[in-house]
Amino acid sequence: MLFGFMFFQSVSAQTWIWYPGDYEIWLSNQMQNRRTERNAFFPIFWKMDSHYPLVDFHKDFSLPKADTIHFQTEGICNIKIDGKAIDDLTGTFIVPAGNHRINVKIYNQATPPTVFMSGRYVKTDASWLATFEDKEWIDETGKSSDVSATNYQPAGYWNFNSTNQIPSHFVLPVIVQRPVSVVKKDNSILLDFGKETFGYVKLHGIAGRGRLQLVYGESKEEALDTEHAETFDWITISSSKKIDTTPQLSKAFRYVNIKNTDGLQLDSVSMLYEYADLKDKGSFACNDEELNKIYDVSKYTLHLSTREFFIDGIKRDRWIWSGDATQSYLMNYYLMNDNETVKRTMYALRGKDPVTSHINTIMDYTFYWFLSFYDYYMFTGDKTFLVNNYDRMKTLMDYVVARRNKDGLLEGMTGDWVFVDWAKGLSKKGALSFEQLLFARGLETMTICADLSDHKDDAVQYSKMATDLKGKLFEYYWSEKQKALVHSRIDGKQSDNITRYANMFAIFFNYFNEIQKSEVKKSVLLNDTIPSITTPYMHFYELEALCALGSQDHVLKEMKDYWGGMLKLGATSFWEEYDPSKKGAEHYEMYGRKFGKSLCHAWGASPIYLLGRYYLGVSPTSPGFETYEIKPALGGLKWMDGVVPTPNGEVRVYCNTSNIKISASEGVGKLIFKSANNPKCKEGKIIAKGGNQYELEIKKDQPYSINYKAVVSE
Repeated sequence: MLFGFMFFQSVSAQTWIWYPGDYEIWLSNQMQNRRTERNAFFPIFWKMDSHYPLVDFHKDFSLPKADTIHFQTEGICNIKIDGKAIDDLTGTFIVPAGNHRINVKIYNQATPPTVFMSGRYVKTDASWLATFEDKEWIDETGKSSDVSATNYQPAGYWNFNSTNQIPSHFVLPVIVQRPVSVVKKDNSILLDFGKETFGYVKLHGIAGRGRLQLVYGESKEEALDTEHAETFDWITISSSKKIDTTPQLSKAFRYVNIKNTDGLQLDSVSMLYEYADLKDKGSFACNDEELNKIYDVSKYTLHLSTREFFIDGIKRDRWIWSGDATQSYLMNYYLMNDNETVKRTMYALRGKDPVTSHINTIMDYTFYWFLSFYDYYMFTGDKTFLVNNYDRMKTLMDYVVARRNKDGLLEGMTGDWVFVDWAKGLSKKGALSFEQLLFARGLETMTICADLSDHKDDAVQYSKMATDLKGKLFEYYWSEKQKALVHSRIDGKQSDNITRYANMFAIFFNYFNEIQKSEVKKSVLLNDTIPSITTPYMHFYELEALCALGSQDHVLKEMKDYWGGMLKLGATSFWEEYDPSKKGAEHYEMYGRKFGKSLCHAWGASPIYLLGRYYLGVSPTSPGFETYEIKPALGGLKWMDGVVPTPNGEVRVYCNTSNIKISASEGVGKLIFKSANNPKCKEGKIIAKGGNQYELEIKKDQPYSINYKAVVSE
């Protein structure tokens, strides 16, 4: 087992490059095809794309002096200077002084064509252009013709910054961990590693002839149930000498049951814990120790579910699902703030043209992919990524628009999975309000991206479509009688069914007016007759809607009850689903399988986002935190202290019932808070806005201390 490359956080002067998205797609194929169930290969459900086997890279240079270029490629290469091929490729070549165009064409069917160049002036980086089209026409000057005739894109990269960091050789790093408990019986050993973990079991000093079975369990019950455990390995040994051995595929587990019926000798067992080396940049702490524990376990859950990409969970699928990933992005922005994992995941999800189905085959997951671009832009300020992906966005939206019904709405068609949530009895018939709402938001995102990409006509078209669809959303689905959006429209008629989904999204999308928000809060969110949500997935959005309405007191109780409920049952990471009414091992059941549920699922880590966004209250109001807001809300806490990372720094917030302290290292912020008395601040001018609300401008590198009196919630 190799100790893999670490995750790098900065771009060096030279780096390996490839056609954008190709390496990400190839790497995701490697990862997503590691899934097994009961030791059988379990392939993904959707179309799998591949990299382009032949790619041309080029860049123009103006060299003051001749340059000796050291290069390395993955694949067979052809290198040309001003259209003339180099006939002696021994790892270096010389480019004379002056103006030149360098073309590198690489063929590699097995792995993505990549190239690394390092010279004094000539280096491979994101400024190179790449194309998969074999259109190389030479004009009378000896240079390639206008690049606009081909599909050139800025080259892709991921901080492989030296010749020994070959992209196709990438593996995640590992560290050795040992079990906290070993229970031996006649023919078995039960290992407990103390908490949910991920990696490779390593057997030390094993000898003899026969087989061992390793039965993995997120719970003790699963590890001991050989017949129903989701994952296991068989190890065959034929050696008179003691050897060490490790299964090829990584697994998720807390417990490992080693079945040794053939009497093999075994000295000891350890594991290689596999992880993505991403450091925490955000933080949260408060006076409530249970909430601190919830935050810490949420962090661990997100780290476990962050691998080469943001995946759903570590035991079962280990796939890239758009709904799960969208939430992981948001949590990431408030914890690790790693843009590269976001971009890799979005490339992998989209795949390539032609579009033949929704992302992951799920209608709502297509829209989450669109929405993620807007979030990415706001949290990072990276316009380039949006512009480079506009063509991918447009062809996917063309696919969606072509599937509208006669009323201009979307409903499930052959091949579509209308998911929404795992919920018993949830109707998927007809045109669901939830899908139209996500569609409208997706069109709004396309409007922004088209404008940023200088496709003004497209922006006008998408804006009109979004406006029309939002009008239909309220015309077709709003029930004045029930004070809510109904769940569906079937055969042109409004249903009577009310669910939480569209209503809670419409709150933080700001589609409702203030009166409607108040009505929906009472008629839906706080109405026990409306079917409750039992997955952390949709609980994320339900609690976000309540926070957006200023109900942090209520949400704090919900977090302590829901996530605290899992902790009370011994959870060391947060689950795919939690139903408090279940008892004992019933909690592990899902999908009709005794241990089908994932006990480490990315969408279970949402307190990271909720506490950063709605308690510390920090959010960007313009791309990349050029401007931002801070709306601290204690929600019943006595004090809280935390950090929200920004693209080039951080925002620090401390708040108790009488004092707020703020410092920021970039951008211009606006502190918005309520005070029962006249607040004071020596470092800035507080502006009264009426109704006990005040504002203070926050400038970078200037600490602020505000004395105030917290307003007690009603």
